[in-house]
Amino acid sequence: MKIEVDVAIIGAGSAGLYALSQVKKETSNFLLINEGPYGTTCARVGCMPSKSLIRIAEYYHERAYFEKSGIKNSDKLSVSIPEVLQRVRKHRDILVEGNIKNITRLGDKVLSGRAEFMDAHTLKVGDDEIVAKKIIIATGSSPVFDPKWKDFKEHILTTDELFEQDDLPSTLGVLGLGVIGLELGQALSRLGIKVTAVHSKEFIGGLSDPEVNKNMLQLCEKEFDIWLGDGHAVLTKVEDKIQISTDNNEVLVDKVLVAIGRRPNLKNLKLENLGIALDKRGMPNFDPQTMQIEDLPVYIAGDVNADRPLLHEAADEGRIAGYNVVKEQKKFKRKVPLAIVFTDPNIAFVGKSYKEIKEDSNILTASYDFKQQGRAFLINKNAGLCHLYVEKNEGKLIGAQMVAPGGEHLAHHLAWAMEKELTVYDMLALPFYHPTLEEGLYTLLRDAVKKLEHKKESILEIPFLGEAQ
Repeated sequence: MKIEVDVAIIGAGSAGLYALSQVKKETSNFLLINEGPYGTTCARVGCMPSKSLIRIAEYYHERAYFEKSGIKNSDKLSVSIPEVLQRVRKHRDILVEGNIKNITRLGDKVLSGRAEFMDAHTLKVGDDEIVAKKIIIATGSSPVFDPKWKDFKEHILTTDELFEQDDLPSTLGVLGLGVIGLELGQALSRLGIKVTAVHSKEFIGGLSDPEVNKNMLQLCEKEFDIWLGDGHAVLTKVEDKIQISTDNNEVLVDKVLVAIGRRPNLKNLKLENLGIALDKRGMPNFDPQTMQIEDLPVYIAGDVNADRPLLHEAADEGRIAGYNVVKEQKKFKRKVPLAIVFTDPNIAFVGKSYKEIKEDSNILTASYDFKQQGRAFLINKNAGLCHLYVEKNEGKLIGAQMVAPGGEHLAHHLAWAMEKELTVYDMLALPFYHPTLEEGLYTLLRDAVKKLEHKKESILEIPFLGEAQ
């Protein structure tokens, strides 16, 4: 059957649904095409179920402080992994349910199946031919899985399978300590599973600042085994277990959680039929301020473009693409980069990264160690290191990397400040309550002031009102 529409959106994940929210404002002649289960990656297998698991792991981990705090018999506490996983799925299902209801309400404006490009205006979905004035690609990404592991796939977990398990084994290997591997590795270790993590790189959790990375690594190594920079890991089935081997180490584990990255879902789209050049990853060239692919009536948004693979960025990209397919095209200013890893302590990144500023002689680094932070000490969270990158002359905030208790909140304050182009002086003129974790941010800003080349006179804590009238 031939279907003609104003807009076709491929993918019913976060980017696709946010794009649809814009498209629906201007036209009802659209089609949402989706292959696979409904419910976004974030809600089904990503940020939401993982945060539920992390929170439960934190509950159990806190028992270590009970005896010192006068709470007795903490040694009698135990954890039921099957019940933990049931709870995580319950949380997950509630969030996914609302998403599915919103999609099913669209009725015949939703088509299930795999979309393939025939040309820049035409898609093939099963026996249907979709002709669209504009098309948005929002097909998301999938966990990387090495085909060499298919013979013992029952021993391999990705985030697609982890939360569907009825139980988890007593020993687990974690392959990759990026954001996902680090979050889940720490959480599972805190739930009593013997975790051995293997990471081929020097930096963990997406960090690039050497001192901040060292701080987080030392904290994590107190909780579970980490093999860092130890060559390529080889997995081999040995009876009913998996042997993980590197250049210098080997271990037998019951299962392996593979968290070595995610791959954009581009392979089956037949983008070669668009008549444009693709890079070695099969990625087309696109404008991140419009989401348009070259000069075609085709746009690409969300994790599938591998630019900023985070939900809030996917939402923005979906909105941008959705706006531009139904209105006169505009370039949109992208927001200050903000990323958070929900480990304990949190890892957070704001603005420009260390890699971007390390050779810039006009940028200084302010530092604060949370070991001595008052509120953090009182809640047994006094660990972490924050680095703030500041323009030397005027004190403008450029970027930050941190390992900090409450880092998810501190990072938001800094992101908002950078979005408004504030200086350290502007931020110090704002109120800071005592005792809060935000006071760590206050001390970090004061360290920046000490290092500035041109300092402002006056009492920094109190806004200067000028002469009395």
